[in-house]
Amino acid sequence: FSPLKALSKWSALTQCPNQCRVVPDSSIHNRRGNDTMTAEQHLQWVSDHLNQGLVWLKNQCVNDGRLSNARLDEHQQATYDLALSTSEIRCAQAYLETARSTSDLNETMAETFAASMIQSTLNRLLLSPQDVGLTRAALAAPNALEAFLDANLRAEHLAKIGADLITVNGETQGRGLPEAQQMIADTFHQFADDVVAPLAESIHREDQIIPDAILEGLKQLGCFGLSVPEQYGGLLPDDREDTLGMIVVTEELSRVSLGGAGSLITRPEILSRALIEGGTPAQKADWLPGIAAGETLCAVAITEPDYGSDVASSKLKATLTEDGWLLDGAKTWSTFAGKANVLLTLARTNPDPTLGHKGLSLFLVEKPSTDDHAFTVNQPGGGALSGTSISTVGYRGMHSYQLFFDQYLVPHSHVIGESQGLGRGFYFTMRGFTGGRIQTAARACGLMQGAFEHALRYVQDRKVFGKAIGHYQLSQVKLAKMAMAIEAGRQFTYQVGRMMDEGLGQMDASLVKLITCKSAEWVTRDAMQLHGGMGYAEETAVSRYWLDARVLSIFEGTEETLALKVVGRALIEQAA
Repeated sequence: FSPLKALSKWSALTQCPNQCRVVPDSSIHNRRGNDTMTAEQHLQWVSDHLNQGLVWLKNQCVNDGRLSNARLDEHQQATYDLALSTSEIRCAQAYLETARSTSDLNETMAETFAASMIQSTLNRLLLSPQDVGLTRAALAAPNALEAFLDANLRAEHLAKIGADLITVNGETQGRGLPEAQQMIADTFHQFADDVVAPLAESIHREDQIIPDAILEGLKQLGCFGLSVPEQYGGLLPDDREDTLGMIVVTEELSRVSLGGAGSLITRPEILSRALIEGGTPAQKADWLPGIAAGETLCAVAITEPDYGSDVASSKLKATLTEDGWLLDGAKTWSTFAGKANVLLTLARTNPDPTLGHKGLSLFLVEKPSTDDHAFTVNQPGGGALSGTSISTVGYRGMHSYQLFFDQYLVPHSHVIGESQGLGRGFYFTMRGFTGGRIQTAARACGLMQGAFEHALRYVQDRKVFGKAIGHYQLSQVKLAKMAMAIEAGRQFTYQVGRMMDEGLGQMDASLVKLITCKSAEWVTRDAMQLHGGMGYAEETAVSRYWLDARVLSIFEGTEETLALKVVGRALIEQAA
């Protein structure tokens, strides 16, 4: 496989191999032009009502011109509902933007997905409209919208989409990627199929650490340098971002194994972003080349036993000494901490509890790499760091650890930003997590795609009651809904990735993670269900996809925390 740098050089000379597939007219629906309103207008109608709800909530929760956390907590369900509904509507809008003027099947799917998200949002709001300051009368759909929903959500229509997807083997269009990113996607697609897929089942079933065959292959492809600027030996251009390239790599690796490959570049992404944001010139020069080469493997030690998504309340203690800082306390859910050479660790350098997040700093904690499920590192001066892996139902290969620091000495030079970085660790962490969240959306899309591909093959081969499963209406409806969720989530993720490359989209990264991770749970569940009894067997990949999908709404910010404290709060603040 050619390194990504070579791919970027070839992109100007090589034609993108994955063009949009033209679907025969006989296998698709005709585009509907008899509605008095477009799908975009219907989505805007719902969006306007969501904004009314957000404005109402803002009025309830403002105290002395500022949003009150206590008052927001009194409206948690409403905030959650509006955040989730907004993610659904914006996802549908992003899908429509890219689907127009592509294949007829893809445009039909985008309009149908829009109808589905509108219905989902209305169902949610109508449960208790007074919670968001609305009424049932205000949420009554206009005649044109009712007609749009009726036309798109009937079983016959959905089943036809599913049948058409079987006809074209799930290929509705190209991804709409720039040529260079499409070539990157194709390269990692091949690597995932040839190298990762044959190892994925044994990694999961035997709870193995990620094999060197995968790590070495990804090093050769430059995978660990996707977020490291070229001046430090990485693949990221010095003068611009390339979030989209990182997204497609993550998506392709996750398509075959989330735990065995799809999450490998998240930790170097978070650490690199934190270093770029707050590190000194010397720290960047010392650390980033090793990260880019894959020689310095990274883990993140942020979460604590008593404080999960509430990062600002972290209490791991860092005590200043002449030789450096002594770390004391516990961290948990530190993924890849055994294999890693360095732990990005958040600790409290100022013991004053009233400072909150302003008393936190980020440390680069070095340790030996190990494949073991438990380890202890003893320092000559008496300090120790121990770790024990946590048994999990899925997401195996990376191994998440509980860590305990006992007077573990970290040099002054290993505080990100050194003296200028003290008290700024929370901000550096959040900068890294933004990339982690858009990566998690990409992981969800890849996981859904892998599950869908397995299901699509199975329903064409497996016969019950005299014909293939895929010939039955219910199977076709399931396939249609799965494919729409995947393509919509993918295009929303790409859209936010492009925004982030322009310095925007920080909140949107949380918004897209919210919907794609929820979608991944039911898409993988339906892929498993279409397999029947075989779906419950460990030998079938869809059982692994289903187990792995469950973690997506938990890590990199839990679904509830993102909806309430990040997305919901930002939407309410912006409402007008």
